[in-house]
Amino acid sequence: MADELANALLDAMENHILPLTRAGVARGNKVFGAALLRKSDLSVVLAETNNEIENPLWHGEVHTLKRFYEMPADTRPNPAELIFLSTHEPCSMCLSAITWAGFDNFTYFFSHEDSRDSFAIPHDLKILKEVFTLDPGGYRKENAFWRSGSMAELIARADPASRAEMMRRAEAIRAEYARLSDAYQQGKADNAIPLN
Repeated sequence: MADELANALLDAMENHILPLTRAGVARGNKVFGAALLRKSDLSVVLAETNNEIENPLWHGEVHTLKRFYEMPADTRPNPAELIFLSTHEPCSMCLSAITWAGFDNFTYFFSHEDSRDSFAIPHDLKILKEVFTLDPGGYRKENAFWRSGSMAELIARADPASRAEMMRRAEAIRAEYARLSDAYQQGKADNAIPLN
């Protein structure tokens, strides 16, 4: 199951989130995005990306939740039936939003440290430290509301025969996000995002 899940999450990033993020970065948004997949068959229900140029609260995860709850109630799946995929480890606001929206899980690709070190966006860790006095990784990754984990952990548990291909795909995703991060950093002075 770990192999099937890891491949489905990589597919969601490559084919659903990244195209939206490329367009979002071209408009001046950050590189964060998310997708919701059905637990039953791992199909993508919805993908979104950061839209902070419209509203500074529309982080990738929160914007995804906004769009999810805009779906007609009679066609919207129950959050308990879904996997929440976040491109980057959620910030404190997004952690709370995922919780309030009723999701019992999330998986992330890039860590908070990646956001700070590779993407030059240190706000997640700074807010966790300044507001909540939490060091990196200091929140409970498994609690009464949800369980979280990283794609790196999921890939590490994959069958050795398929792990190399997953790692190759993950590296290609990392390279594309590095390119998008460079584009965002070069243009961020032109946007009005408060914490850019």
